[in-house]
Amino acid sequence: MDEELNVTYITFDGHVEVNKYRYVYFFIMFTLYILITCSNSIIIYLILIHKNLHKPMYTFIAALLLNVVIYATTIYPKLLIDFLSEKQIISYSACLFQFFIIYSLGCSEFFLLAAMAYDRYVAICKPLQYPTIMRKSTVSIFLVIAWLVPASNIAVQAIGMAKSKLCSFHLKSIFCNNTIYTLQCVKSGLVTVFGIVSYLDLVVFPILFIVFTYTKIFIVTYRSCKEIKKKAAETCLPHMLVLITFSCLGIYDVIMARMETDFPKTARLIMTLQLALYHPLFNPFIYGLKMKEISKHLKILFCPPLL
Repeated sequence: MDEELNVTYITFDGHVEVNKYRYVYFFIMFTLYILITCSNSIIIYLILIHKNLHKPMYTFIAALLLNVVIYATTIYPKLLIDFLSEKQIISYSACLFQFFIIYSLGCSEFFLLAAMAYDRYVAICKPLQYPTIMRKSTVSIFLVIAWLVPASNIAVQAIGMAKSKLCSFHLKSIFCNNTIYTLQCVKSGLVTVFGIVSYLDLVVFPILFIVFTYTKIFIVTYRSCKEIKKKAAETCLPHMLVLITFSCLGIYDVIMARMETDFPKTARLIMTLQLALYHPLFNPFIYGLKMKEISKHLKILFCPPLL
């Protein structure tokens, strides 16, 4: 690849013996992609068609799972193409776009989980006011904020990186994650500062809000009867599990981008794959099995009662 192309194209260096195992990789990742897409889409479909699921909590769950489908579609098709290609390359602009989609959706998830936490707080702590507070207009505003605020913040970072000079054209990954920062000759001070501010706005503050909200719920339910405690556990526990796993993956992603260059390539590949596997598969499992109403509709769908 000549110098002119090097300015435009990035080579993925995270693959391990892709020429030898390309069809094995392709089959495994294609199967996982179908599984992720179908499992998340089925739950979204159930929420759309069943009127008893047309509630704020399930609307937020559908939005969360829609994010997962788009997230997987941003990563997996390119991976599948790379497995069958002689060279694993991507244009820098496409890499930035992939980066933008991945982290916009990732940060959007924290906002959606914060909206779910607020919904549960109102439902459990202020049940009589729930219909007036959690109206359709309120839910719509939460959804717009959850998608628009992260997208605008990540877009500024992506534009800043697009104007940075590159000194490396080899990405130690299999898709465009945080390691894209290592390609720059000199990290822009403005992008770095804005990145820190965005991290606080998009990750830290939503998590603090969620923790504060669930603490309030815990205090109220601790003083309440057994039935309310059970209701709180059934509806809040899945959201907390998703928050914990997603937060761990977020920290994991940041650490991955800052690992030493001599970190074993195979281990790096396995660890990078966790970002594309755990969360997309974990969400439908949690919401499909742990949310009582969704689980009931899933059983009817796959095991219809005999006439």
